[in-house]
Amino acid sequence: MKRRTALKAFGFGIGGAVVLTSGGLGVYYYAAKLDTAGKVSFDKALSIPPLAESTTDASGARVFTLGIQPGDTRFKAGSATRTWGVNGTYLGPTIRARRGEQVEFAVSNGLDQDTSLHWHGMHLPAAMDGGPHQVVPAGGTWRPRWTVDQPAATLWYHPHVHGSTADHMYRGLGGLFILDDETTEASKLPSEYGVDDIPMIVQDRAFDGNNQFEKRVPLLGGALGVIGDEVLVNGTIGPYVDVKTRLVRLRLLNGSNARLYNFGFSDDRTFSLVATDGGLLSRPWNTERLYLSPGERAEIVVAFKPGEQIELRSYPSEYGGTLGRINGFDDRLDICRFRAADTLSDSADIPSTLGVAPDLAGEKVAKERSFVLASDQINGRSMAMDRIDFGVREGTVEVWDVVNDNGFLHNFHVHDVQFQVLTVDGGKPEPHLRGWKDTVLLAPGKHYRLAMRFRGHTDPNSPYMYHCHLLLHEDNGMMGQFVVLDEGEKVGAVAQPHHHS
Repeated sequence: MKRRTALKAFGFGIGGAVVLTSGGLGVYYYAAKLDTAGKVSFDKALSIPPLAESTTDASGARVFTLGIQPGDTRFKAGSATRTWGVNGTYLGPTIRARRGEQVEFAVSNGLDQDTSLHWHGMHLPAAMDGGPHQVVPAGGTWRPRWTVDQPAATLWYHPHVHGSTADHMYRGLGGLFILDDETTEASKLPSEYGVDDIPMIVQDRAFDGNNQFEKRVPLLGGALGVIGDEVLVNGTIGPYVDVKTRLVRLRLLNGSNARLYNFGFSDDRTFSLVATDGGLLSRPWNTERLYLSPGERAEIVVAFKPGEQIELRSYPSEYGGTLGRINGFDDRLDICRFRAADTLSDSADIPSTLGVAPDLAGEKVAKERSFVLASDQINGRSMAMDRIDFGVREGTVEVWDVVNDNGFLHNFHVHDVQFQVLTVDGGKPEPHLRGWKDTVLLAPGKHYRLAMRFRGHTDPNSPYMYHCHLLLHEDNGMMGQFVVLDEGEKVGAVAQPHHHS
């Protein structure tokens, strides 16, 4: 039974305020659990986002044209859903570039309101970052340009308009940005896009009776944001993948506004984590479960046997707390079915050594900082567009101690850098946190020590962001700003947002 239907069956409306007795709360708490395991028809082939086309200009830069536009998307029988997309009606193409390439984008806004595109996980100049200071007005075009200078990784792009990010993402703006380099190109990992190397943007959505997106925040402590009762992968509800190879690489992105996923397979098989936000791990980690909070990515490799069918699933989470069920932490969700052919090719492999492990633990630390996330604030302050919270010195390593201090789920994302998780509450981080990260889930009350190096792209007046990536929290002010300073530079003043035309 869907969460919405269950609540109505017990007499609780979705909209408006309600007053429940303790007995009523017990009924609500029970009704709020969602379990779709074994109940999804999986009758649609998984949509694979096309690779973005590009041209080469006179300087040799690859130029991508991205058009943000409104449209109508048919997710299910009945009325089409009003959506936003990039070069289409929902989501956008997968951008693919190689380390060392110069890239340029012509981002045109065909909406009737301002928006932006942020290159999540990318090391680039702050003025090209696509954050709240790089607004693209309705009818305008923005042309960021930079040289790709980081290892191969699965990144992504999404809107980042201050106060409206949750709304713009929920309508459908976003897509993957895959980086390649010599290491990954020489690897035997599965690598044929859409065949054995499959992008999977996992999102939850709620629909009203007319198939329109419904921004449904749970009653009674729904402090995380919108929790939907339908799961989409690349915009497909109930998708299946026809498997043709023994090994398949899944590039997983938690593209939801608020939902936490605890990924595993329906038979509890072991799979190999080979990469996190910032690229390849030093060696594979074999596991049966993997948490991804909003904004996090992971590359996993799973082995299939001829003729079998298996489901990717999200399992209940341990992080929910007292009201966890209301926010979806007790949900069990079938996400995608994999249907293996009777004969599978077997040319790929999982190398025992993959990449280079993060190496900042022994570096000289120029500065240590502390960040407390609570009550939609960081260190007791809400985001202010005209306030730069601090400056960091180019070329130095800093260690940031970050803690979630109010019992609700938070995570922490830093623009421009990939960081190393040094310790979690003084102990060694779990294996899935030992690679390069730009977004990390913060278990309530635990201290996460993050080491990061700031290199290149100095600008005293153009800030990068750090924030919670649960988008309601971000929009409500759980965000701050920093600048990267050259030797002798001081923190400047934020320039007025430049409207691109």
